[in-house]
Amino acid sequence: MNTRDKGLESAVAIPDVQSSIDTRHIAIQSVGIRSVKYPVLIELSGQKPMPSVAEFEMTVFLPADQKGTHMSRFVALLEESQGTTLTVAGFRAMLKDMLNRLDAPSGRIKMELPYFLSKIAPVSGVSSLMDYQLTLDGSASAAGEDIYLTVVVPVTSLCPCSKKISEYGAHNQRSHVTARVLLKEDLDIALLISSIEQQASCELYGLLKRPDEKYVTERAYDNPKFVEDLVRDVAIALNKFKEIGHYTVEAENFESIHNHSAYARIDRA
Repeated sequence: MNTRDKGLESAVAIPDVQSSIDTRHIAIQSVGIRSVKYPVLIELSGQKPMPSVAEFEMTVFLPADQKGTHMSRFVALLEESQGTTLTVAGFRAMLKDMLNRLDAPSGRIKMELPYFLSKIAPVSGVSSLMDYQLTLDGSASAAGEDIYLTVVVPVTSLCPCSKKISEYGAHNQRSHVTARVLLKEDLDIALLISSIEQQASCELYGLLKRPDEKYVTERAYDNPKFVEDLVRDVAIALNKFKEIGHYTVEAENFESIHNHSAYARIDRA
């Protein structure tokens, strides 16, 4: 037997421990990898492909009689996706591919990444980038796939009560609006973000000149919102999207005069 044949024989003889039988008979609902970062080129409806770095969590269901899953196959799937543009449809396909590779009845992929949009200042017209935290969270089984999109939108909120009782000024703060929506079909992420921003006392910008700063300060003062107002107005905006199924919208105001946040949430089934 030559050296090459010995090498092949040795490779064939390596045991596949993960595929062996487990005698404890306890199924595992989710097993896989998390906190793995990979570069992605993501394209959402209405936007050009954008490079980013995503943090992935990838898990599958493990039957009671199987000792372990094949962890390397998750990473192999990410490796083979390099160089391709990831869309929502592509994310669905990745879910199906993962189940096929791991011979699993169900599974989940979650990816979190910063997503950038160019914004124009309201008076000067200068352009700058704003970043938003984006999450695609998909689960798949024989019944199909559910894809959730979550976006965290930073905005300004100004307190109506403070404005009412003060002789001048009113306390205001940065707020985070988090919308988690079930995607019935792909949707324009920029339009979704803009619709959320418009419900705040004022939206944020990366770069402002002095005329812009005057505008946003006065805009917030003229448009006070409680945290309750914010989630209700965002819910009304989300109801207009035919691409969205059920959703959760949260608002957290990082109070400027308290050592706590104000918080509200609405769930639509």
